[in-house]
Amino acid sequence: MHSAVLLIEFGSIILALGLLGRFAGRFRISPIPLYLLAGLAFGEGGLLPLGASEEFVATGAEIGVILLLLMLGLEYSASDLVSNLKAHYPAGLVDGALNALPGAVAALLLGWGPVAAVVLAGVTWISSSGVIAKVLGDLGRVGNRETPVILSVLVLEDLAMAVYLPIVTALVAGAGLAAGSLTLAIALGAAGLVLFLAVRYGRVISRFVSSDDPEKLLLVVLGLTILVAGVAQQLQVSAAVGAFLVGIALSGEAAEGAHTLLSPLRDLFAAIFFVFFGLHTDPASIPPVLLPALALAAVTAATKIATGYWAARRAGISVKGRWRAGGALVARGEFSIVIAGLAVTAGIEPSLGPLATAYVLILVVVGPLTARYTEPLALGWSRRRAARREPEQEPVERAEAPAQTSVGD
Repeated sequence: MHSAVLLIEFGSIILALGLLGRFAGRFRISPIPLYLLAGLAFGEGGLLPLGASEEFVATGAEIGVILLLLMLGLEYSASDLVSNLKAHYPAGLVDGALNALPGAVAALLLGWGPVAAVVLAGVTWISSSGVIAKVLGDLGRVGNRETPVILSVLVLEDLAMAVYLPIVTALVAGAGLAAGSLTLAIALGAAGLVLFLAVRYGRVISRFVSSDDPEKLLLVVLGLTILVAGVAQQLQVSAAVGAFLVGIALSGEAAEGAHTLLSPLRDLFAAIFFVFFGLHTDPASIPPVLLPALALAAVTAATKIATGYWAARRAGISVKGRWRAGGALVARGEFSIVIAGLAVTAGIEPSLGPLATAYVLILVVVGPLTARYTEPLALGWSRRRAARREPEQEPVERAEAPAQTSVGD
């Protein structure tokens, strides 16, 4: 009987997610807010609380995080990461300073303590690579001059995750200074080792993993990723970091084949992850944190626009491209939820989960709008401002002209 209820509940979740994804696709919006809302509906205090399938959904959600980070790692080769670090690290520093600080300050002002401040700093810092990539494709901007700048900022954020996630994992686990330092040292050592091996022996690793048989390739890559993620978690390093490093280590045909085969699985389990996060958020807990979430969303939308504008100006992009780069970076999504999920699971601060949910819901909806309209609105405002100045200057010029003539005469 328990097995039948589990199948009915889990089947209903998958079907609902498919219908929500189709609805989002029809209106060209990100499905992430709809998945979060579905989780709120199925969780405690929602319309249809789950019972039998919650543990199964929790396992699926963990696999979803692992696949998200694996697919992210597959997007970049180790040499690309190294070159991006060298060329664009100032933009990454500006990005972190402008966007992590508002989250940390907000947590401290709300009285949540230093650990929650570190977590909320990550929530407000990391943009959504998935949402931004989709928006750039929908708007036909993939070939624009500012797009490499946007991607560079995203890559640097993803690299920062490899350092940030172990720190957060140690903090939320209540590890002391010595244990936290050891965890960070292990994570940095593992990341450095994987990058070295990927640059030096990437072809050998990819050749070992690669196979002409899609079934064998899928099993080897998926098995290796979950194994490494499990070992990383056993060492008190984030499983997501382990998956990200596996993705970086693979390149060439192996990476392309794995990306094609794993994309549907990633989409499935990532959707389950968003539902799982919503399950652990009581809908009644969102209204009390809605105003702080709106204020934080407004501040960090502005700081992301400033980040993109500065990075594009540094790269020599025109004013239009600078505004487009800034507007494109506003969306938050999957990784903000991943970071908040670590704190929610550890029970750090009861209001952190609802605040992160409301914050992501706001910016995942606003992000595509800022990507589309930041440039025309900014340029229109500049033209109106210039037009207001011209009439004020005309009388001054006319008054000065006779005076100059009389002096000359």
